[in-house]
Amino acid sequence: MGCGSCSSGGGCTPAGCKSNGSCMTDGGCSKLDVYDWLSDMDSPANYKPFPFVEVRFKGSRKDFYRNVDNIYLEAGELVVVETTGGGYDVGHITLTGELVRVQMNRKKVSEEKAPLKIFRKATPQDVEKWKSAKEKEYETMHKARTIALELGLEMKLSDVEYQGDKTKATFFYTAEGRVDFRELIKKLAEAFRVRIEMRQIGMRQEASRLGGIGSCGRELCCSTWLTDFKTVSTAAARYQNLSLNTLKLAGQCGKLKCCLNYELDSYMDALKHIPDNADHLKTSKGEAKLQKTDIFKKIMWFSYIGEDSTWIPLPIDRVKEILTLNKQGQMPEELKDLGSFEEEIIIEKAFDYENVVGQDSLTRLDEKARKKKKKNKSGNNNPNNAENRSAKQSTNQPSQQHNRKPQQQSQNNQQNRSNNPSDKDRRPNNNASAENAPAKEQGGEQRSKKKFKKRKPNNNNNKKPDQA
Repeated sequence: MGCGSCSSGGGCTPAGCKSNGSCMTDGGCSKLDVYDWLSDMDSPANYKPFPFVEVRFKGSRKDFYRNVDNIYLEAGELVVVETTGGGYDVGHITLTGELVRVQMNRKKVSEEKAPLKIFRKATPQDVEKWKSAKEKEYETMHKARTIALELGLEMKLSDVEYQGDKTKATFFYTAEGRVDFRELIKKLAEAFRVRIEMRQIGMRQEASRLGGIGSCGRELCCSTWLTDFKTVSTAAARYQNLSLNTLKLAGQCGKLKCCLNYELDSYMDALKHIPDNADHLKTSKGEAKLQKTDIFKKIMWFSYIGEDSTWIPLPIDRVKEILTLNKQGQMPEELKDLGSFEEEIIIEKAFDYENVVGQDSLTRLDEKARKKKKKNKSGNNNPNNAENRSAKQSTNQPSQQHNRKPQQQSQNNQQNRSNNPSDKDRRPNNNASAENAPAKEQGGEQRSKKKFKKRKPNNNNNKKPDQA
């Protein structure tokens, strides 16, 4: 959902009031929106409004400003505010009233630390000038990158933000170390004729400004609602039994995903019941080592050393019991009595709504095609199939027919004649002498040759066959 007032900069029109992202209605930018849960409550009779408001600018930057003139402001309105280096800037109102006091206390911002004030509501001239400044940011960023490459600086310019009055441009960059960009500032000031400010940010802040879609299919948390970045370590992945694959655990910023910390507290609470130092258990049958732990089901899988293919599930109570026996110098005969616990682990109840949300296998269509192909292949190889039998007879070469034994040819020809009702007159008499058998066999052989003579001539069959 790109607009002119966020880091995506796509220029697409939101589904709200069609103001290209200059309001906070549904379908707008939706970046770091705040829900005012006190908006429907009536204020007391002698209530004096809190004189500060929260204003959002491009990306995730927010600041608090003093409403000196007590201007009536609502969330989503564009206002012209004061800046530290002179001039003015344009931003959106995100929060007003008592919730601003709560936010300032949470971020530890006192009223003395927020001396900047609001000048006025943005006029059409202010909005037009502000939008023209936003349109120059894309071209400015690419031209600045070209200048940085020419100077050979080891830095990456990720974003540019123009001030509302087009008198100042802030360049955000990432670098592994310190960068001497004094020559770069001179060239940028000559090229764009504005005041230049260079601000170094981290990888997470860069991903927050640029935005994107995460592996979960949703917009990045840092681009939508996450404002503070807590430290994420690989221990969070170990506690959750996740694969320590950096390609899967890293986000678009190249660091570990922030969502690894979301469920960590639940795993830590569940791990309190899992026994420690339970990697090996000693029994009379042999020593067993831990293979897997299901934290929430409170089940641990063990296998005897040398029998890694067979895993035995144990409840944590049984594991604690064996550990206590091993500390006392005793060893049970086996890990557990089979009983009904193994059946409870192996047999799982199948629910009707298991695949209702599209959890089918991704290769299910390939399996159907594979089964169909296998079925067709087995049908083609079946000798009892009439179609296969006729196809096989039509593909035989005459040379193969000629090389058959005379006895086998005569039996086949006799069987064909008996199955054909039109050959009753030519059927031989049962009382015929055995001397006529060779002639009959020869006639059957010649007739079979005559069948293939039209398809492929044979030098051995130039003579006309004898009349039957």
